Amino acid sequence: MSQRYLLDTNIISDLLRNPKGEVTRKIKELGEENICTSIIVASELRFGAIKKNSEQLSQRIDSILSALDIIAYDAPADVHYAAIRNYLEKNGTVIGPNDMLIAAQALAQDLIVVTANTGEFSRVPDLKVENWI
Repeated sequence: MSQRYLLDTNIISDLLRNPKGEVTRKIKELGEENICTSIIVASELRFGAIKKNSEQLSQRIDSILSALDIIAYDAPADVHYAAIRNYLEKNGTVIGPNDMLIAAQALAQDLIVVTANTGEFSRVPDLKVENWI
């Protein structure tokens, strides 16, 4: 089975701003079937559109999300979340709560997180992280 890539919020935001940019090129190179995102990322994107009160942005987000496999948050991500949070708190290197959930999902499903926020995600042991921007 091919490696799968989980797109983080800032990567999909870049895709919205630059539809012919590097992110699109990488998706074409790797194959759309190998690209997914998290229900947590979808939630963050939809919140952003509501906060901006932008129907146009909501429609563009709908369009992108409809083309992606959106993975649910389910077991064994909860086990990974507990381990990640414990590790980060013990080391005083806590990251955002949504980022911990996304990292747990990625570890549970052996996904590579694609993010421009490599500083935070790289604190998570054994998490594979790439930046396409």
